[in-house]
Amino acid sequence: MKKILSITVLLVAAFTISNTITAQSLKFGHINTNELFEIMPEKKQAYDALEAHAAQLEETLTVMQAEGEKKYSDFIAAADSLSPLIRQTKETEIQEISQRIQQFQQQAQQEIANKEKELIQPIYEKIRNTIKEVADEGGYIYIFDAASLLHIGTQSEDIMQAVKAKLGIL
Repeated sequence: MKKILSITVLLVAAFTISNTITAQSLKFGHINTNELFEIMPEKKQAYDALEAHAAQLEETLTVMQAEGEKKYSDFIAAADSLSPLIRQTKETEIQEISQRIQQFQQQAQQEIANKEKELIQPIYEKIRNTIKEVADEGGYIYIFDAASLLHIGTQSEDIMQAVKAKLGIL
């Protein structure tokens, strides 16, 4: 009976020591991905391309609106002299132009959102991959995004400099 008790005590002690050693070797890191994104060289290129695309859509919208305004002002100027059938036809035409403009605006907004996602997603993917590489190389078990944390403990290491170095950002 004493032998079983001493073996149990020995196993519990070994388990406790093992857990203490393991807990002490765990490495945690943190990085602010929003801050890193802001200094990525690709960010400016992506937003420049997005602005150029948005300007192109805006130019098309401006032309459509000018066409609609001209048709409307021409209609108002001649409305009294038009027969009821022609008046109805021109009113329908103006309504259709207005609907096309609204539809174009909605599609343009969706296209800009899709283009932004298409341009920005690879940058965040590059950030994630680099963070993973730094974490693997540094032996970190968790890397937390400081952009969404309320508190960062003193045992967590800031890996921003290591990630910036790996990305070639100084």
